[in-house]
Amino acid sequence: MIIGIGTDIVDVDRIAKVYLRQGQAFVNRLLSTEERSELDTQHYPERFLAKRWALKEAVSKALGTGIAQGVCFKDMTIGHKSSGQPFLQLAGKTLEKAKELGITDWSISVSDEKHHTVAFVIAEQRISPSTAG
Repeated sequence: MIIGIGTDIVDVDRIAKVYLRQGQAFVNRLLSTEERSELDTQHYPERFLAKRWALKEAVSKALGTGIAQGVCFKDMTIGHKSSGQPFLQLAGKTLEKAKELGITDWSISVSDEKHHTVAFVIAEQRISPSTAG
């Protein structure tokens, strides 16, 4: 059962300007510890940051909170399966909010071009066969 849907579109140049202006403070606010080490390996850090921003904003919208009520960027980690498919891990108050809503599964997608990044997220509750009927 779908609990929430979120989407976001980001101007990569805007994220690049924020990154140039705020530097490590922006990185520390946006990225989890795992993502910070991944940022260091990126040829285009502004595109990496834009994808993370878009995905995390979309997740916060699927939760129905935005970045508020304890939901924060650092509590969301975006990883990739060996196939390249992105996945989401939550921690802290963001994880608590997802559990409170009964969210058990996340489907996330991100796409980017030179100037824009778009993300789409579906938050779902797995229905067991005994309760689906």
